[in-house]
This record gives sequence, structure tokens and C-alpha cells, in this order.
Amino acid sequence: MARAHWGCCPWLVLLCACAWGHPKPADLGGQDVRNCSTNPPYLPVTVVNTTVSLTALRQQMQTQNLSAYIIPDTDAHMNEYIGQHDERRAWITGFTGSAGTAVVTMKKAAVWTDSRYWTQAERQMDCNWELHKEVGTTPIVTWLLTEIPAGGCVGFDPFLLSIDTWESYNLALQGSNRQLVSITTNLVDLVWGSERPPVPNQPIYALQEAFTGSTWQEKVSGVRSQMQKHQKAPTAVLLSALEETAWLFNLRASDIPYNPFFYSYTLLTDSSIRLFANKSRFSSEILSYLNSSCTGPMCVQIEDYSQVRDSIQAYALGDVRIWIGTSYTMYGIYEVIPKEKLVTDTYSPVMMTKAVKNSKEQALLKASHVRDAVAVIRYLVWLEKNVPKGTVDEFSGAELVDKFRGEEQFSSGPSFETISASGLNAALAHYSPTKELNRKLSSDEMYLLDSGGQYWDGTTDITRTIHWGTPSAFQKEAYTRVLIGNIDLSRLIFPAATSGRMVEAFARRALWDAGLNYGHGTGHGIGNFLCVHEWPVGFQSNNIAMAKGMFTSIEPGYYKDGEFGIRLEDVALVVEAKTKYPGSYLTFEVVSFVPYDRNLIDVSLLSPEHLQYLNRYYQTIREKVGPELQRRQLLEEFKWLQQHTEPLAARAPDTASWASMLVVSTLAILIWSV
Repeated sequence: MARAHWGCCPWLVLLCACAWGHPKPADLGGQDVRNCSTNPPYLPVTVVNTTVSLTALRQQMQTQNLSAYIIPDTDAHMNEYIGQHDERRAWITGFTGSAGTAVVTMKKAAVWTDSRYWTQAERQMDCNWELHKEVGTTPIVTWLLTEIPAGGCVGFDPFLLSIDTWESYNLALQGSNRQLVSITTNLVDLVWGSERPPVPNQPIYALQEAFTGSTWQEKVSGVRSQMQKHQKAPTAVLLSALEETAWLFNLRASDIPYNPFFYSYTLLTDSSIRLFANKSRFSSEILSYLNSSCTGPMCVQIEDYSQVRDSIQAYALGDVRIWIGTSYTMYGIYEVIPKEKLVTDTYSPVMMTKAVKNSKEQALLKASHVRDAVAVIRYLVWLEKNVPKGTVDEFSGAELVDKFRGEEQFSSGPSFETISASGLNAALAHYSPTKELNRKLSSDEMYLLDSGGQYWDGTTDITRTIHWGTPSAFQKEAYTRVLIGNIDLSRLIFPAATSGRMVEAFARRALWDAGLNYGHGTGHGIGNFLCVHEWPVGFQSNNIAMAKGMFTSIEPGYYKDGEFGIRLEDVALVVEAKTKYPGSYLTFEVVSFVPYDRNLIDVSLLSPEHLQYLNRYYQTIREKVGPELQRRQLLEEFKWLQQHTEPLAARAPDTASWASMLVVSTLAILIWSV
């Protein structure tokens, strides 16, 4: 699943909860822990004093004749994670939650965020700030209309508002005699000054050919071919998402936490290639790799990152048509392109092409999941031995699984902050432990591990839920129903070009049958050493239709507030299905290779088809991961793997009748002997 942020859910700058995120927590909206009515006010020791910074910001607002200033939580590229120098909302408010919008007027300051962060915001913000327990532009505009006078101006940084978000604010303010004002110099940055962390400047590097599906020249030619075939004949494609430029040129860096990207834009025309980035970060070898010393159609011209707006505006003066993906283009670029010169789609041609992996990319991503399985299995084996000792906590466990991944070949760090949650913490949305705040792992509780790695050949994301003791009957039932949902969707055969939203309910059906459900989406795309949440693939209404070559996660769950959480997540490749009659049908091939917890499976709930699927899957795990464990002399882990992939029917449930137990066991033995 991974922690859900806004960069890979671009429409969510409106601050709705990310649909593939964790379940919604119980209502945390009790009494504010702050007491601002006393003198002096009572405040938690964790609050940040923002009086000086707010005063300075209001001085900047006065120079711009602003009545209010909007401070979003994103960066100029809608990244899933943002760098420290882009954490403007966190710096000005003291509130460090990943989702929330701040607005400052000349007299008041307020933050809007969702229920995941209410308590955190109260503990971090001083009495200068109001906390509004709502999300979206509508409540913000409603507040603005009561706080600023008619004729007032509402300022914003156009590079921090998506097109959709700007349109939402603009529409809501129409007819109110208040005006949105685009200011390209960020006022928070002016106040932050020399204390603002610097922009990363580590070298940008090229992936070795062994880890790329195509050369950058082949990719450029492919995009240009799409331009030529487009009915509106665009003369250029503008790429704003960092993953687009990274993918197009097979370049990587480390500007963004957990994502191997670098700050950049690309303007690809029918006769030129312009890459906007910090040129000092390109070595002579990389400049040669990009053919930057020439000016032909296959020569990449490096231009300064800060000049992208002016350069696009100048290009738009000609007889041109610029193709953009509106989901990742910020208003700061959009506003300088005449509307009659825009060619718009929800996603750029690069985003659409990147979503479908070619055969080499598929093989690379599969290989990364085999090594990733080794790391996870090493961790699970270690847990079995050490959890009963009472010496393992959530944070030390997260550190260890990250360490095991780091020891794998081609590792480049985790793909997101590891979610290591024991007992009731697993039912909390977006829970990740810290060194100071964590829970001991116990044989008496369920443990949820959601983690992933970045490798030069692929990005991984897998979730397993474990119980080392005696789970309750309800825990086993809930786990098994989640497992059935995973299986039902993974083995589903469906027509080509079917939307993921049309089949998503198959993952919920077994839970629905018992009156259970989960409050998050069922899956997301995943990249080749790119974003762990790779759009536009997935099971939501605004995802594109499923196609052969796409990778998606499949991750049903169940969460019992205050007690436990269950999630079973695998990554799967969309492949052609073999059907009895001719037709164009698809199904999924799971490429995650870690067995489920046998201790939590109630076999009596599984159909013969479920058992057949599971045992075939376990045989695949043995074939894929077993030899790798043996090759590396990980004999204890190999033994564990063999034990945990034995035919499930060998352990018939006590509640089954002897007749049904005989049928299931016979079926499993026959399957295993094939």
C-alpha cells in the first residue's frame, strides 16, 4: 500500500483523503488539547512559536496588497514526498502532517486538514492558528469570504496550485468581489530566508542500459510519433512530473525522499529537446550521453530550471500547440500558455506510455521482486525467533527490514517509509513508528508490515500480516476473508480495456458477505525504479483501463478500530488470459513472492478453487525464491520457506466434516503432484 501522499494522486490537492490510503481512523475530533483562552494560554510543549514568522509574512502580504495568502502542502511537481526546502506549510505553521492547507489573513491564520492529523495539528500549532477539521476548497473559500473584505485579493504561488485546484478556488470566488492573485515569488520563501534548507545538488546519473527497457532516443522517438498521430497535431509536449523526465532520459538522482528524481521539466518538440534543470549537476559524461554539444532533433539542450516559465511563454508566441497532462501541470505554467495553443489530456503521453511496461521492463521488475522477497523472508524468520523474547519494537523492526533490503543487489533504499504496526496501531491510518513512539511486538498480537524497496531494476511494495500466537476466531475469519478477496481479484479473468474500478469489488466480496469492509482503495500502479504509487494505473474511477503490461498492487484489508489491522498486498502484472473460446481477455500474474501467514488462515472458508490457486502460488514461490536462498546459503530461510509453502489442505480445519476434509485434501495432493 505504502503511505499515501498527494503527488501520485494529483487531483487530491483538493485535500480529500487519498483513496488508496489506509482505513479512516476513529474520530479524533475531541476537545482541542490547546487552551488559548487562558492567560498565558496552555499549550503542549510540542507547539512551535510562529508569531515572528507570521508577522514577517503579513509584512510581505502588505507589500503585495493582499488580504489573504494560501499556503498549500505540495511542491511545484506534485511529488508524493516533498523535499525539506518545499515544506513551506510545515515551516510557517509548525504542523508537520503531510496533508493540510494553511491560509493567512492580516488578522487570522488557519489550517484545514483531515481527521488523520487533527490531534497532531493541535499538539504542534500555537494559538496563532485556528484548526478547521474539514478539507477541500469549499470550506476554505467560505472562511475567506467571512474574513476578508469585498475587493480583497487572495494571493497564491501559481507553482503550488494544480490547474484543477486553481479552477476550484477561482470558481468559488466568482461573483464575490474577491480576486485570486498569482504571485510567482513565494512569500513564505522570502520570510524563511537563509534558514530555508538548500535545494539538493547531488549528481544526476544515467541508469545502465541493463536496467532500462529502451534507450532515451527510442523513447523520444516514440513520443514524437504520438505527436504526429494526434488529431490536434501538437508541436511540443511539456513534461512537469519529475518521474516523466526521469523515465524519458533514463536519468535518476535523489532530490525527493524515497523517489529517485531530480527537479526538472522537459519541453520536447518535433525538432528539439529542452531539459530544464541545474546544469552544474550534469557531469561531462552525462552531457555527452545526452548529446548536449549539438543542436539537432536528438540533442538535449540543458536550460536553467528557473527559466522554464519564461521559456514556455516565449515558445508559445509562435505558431505552436503544446500538449500537456493536466493532472501534473501546475497553474504557474498553464497561465502563460494561450488556451488556443493548448492540447490537453488528463495524462501526458509519457505518463501513458510509462504505464505499460515492455518485456524487458517486466523481466526487470519481476527480478527485483525475487530479491525483495528474500529480504522480507529474512525479516520474518528473524521475527519468529526474536518476538517471543520481547526485545523487538515496531521501530527497530522497521529499521531491520530496511537494512535487509539495503543488503540486496541493486538496492537504492526504501520506496516509502516502512509501516511497522503491532496490535491496535495497525488499525491507524498512515501509522509509522518513531524511535520515541513505538509499540513492542508481541506473540499475542497481530503485526502488519507494509514496506517496499527501490532497486535499479524495479520498485517494490508488499504487505503481510502475521500472528505468532493464538489468534481469535474473528481474527482468523477476517484475515481469511481478506485473503479470499486478494485471490478472487488476482485470479479474475476480465475483458481487455476494462476499468479497474469495474472489477475492484471482487476484492471486497468475501468481506461484504460477512458485513465487513475496508476504507481504502484496492491498488495502485508501480514503477521501474520510479514511483511506488505510479499513476494512472489502479482500481479507482479516474484510473485508465487495464492493459497488458501494466503492474498494479492488489491490497484488500480489514481494520478493527482499537484492536488490529489486516492488509495483504501483492504486486501483479496484467497478462493475457487463456480462455476456452477466442477473445481478448486479461488476468493478473502475481510477482510478489512471500507466503501468507498459515497461522491466520481458516481453511474451512476457502473453496477448492482458492486452495488450488494458493498451492500453485506457493509452488511458484518455491521455484522463484527457493533457488536464490540456496544460492546464497540462507539455509534457515530456505527451510522456513519450504515449511510455509506446504500444501494448505494438509491442515484441514477442526470444523470441517471428515467427508469435506477428504475431498479438499485429495484435491490439494493432486494439485501438488502435477
